[in-house]
Amino acid sequence: MISACSDSGWNSVPYGQSAQITEIKVFKSSRKLITYHQNRELRRYDVALGFSPVGHKTEEGDGKTPSGRYHIDRKNPYSKFHLSLGISYPNKWDKAQARKRGVSPGGEIMIHGQPNSRPNVILRNDWTAGCIAVSNPEIEELYSAVKIGTPVSIYE
Repeated sequence: MISACSDSGWNSVPYGQSAQITEIKVFKSSRKLITYHQNRELRRYDVALGFSPVGHKTEEGDGKTPSGRYHIDRKNPYSKFHLSLGISYPNKWDKAQARKRGVSPGGEIMIHGQPNSRPNVILRNDWTAGCIAVSNPEIEELYSAVKIGTPVSIYE
């Protein structure tokens, strides 16, 4: 499986501090990532998505950001994109759908920062291979406040 990405302050706490994030929701159509602590909204982030984000990711290389219920399954402090949080794509359903079509579902979908090769540039347009990108200071906040197992819902 080839890697897709190769590998505003808090509402209730002062900026720079973090409350534990217990849920993440991503709304692809509005390019927003919203974090929650026990059903209370914490913060909204603007995001960049895959280079062809409309619709559910169906196969490796399609440039789509998946839609569905996933969870954070890993943290990478050595990412090519500052820091990254792994999303558990593909799930069983994604794998079964790809198998029916005889294609690879792809993988290595992350929430990550900006490319290490351009750390002072914030890429705003949809540019990833299917990941969800935020600024480097934002991924630092997310990385410190998210635990492995945190649910992630991605909506069209």
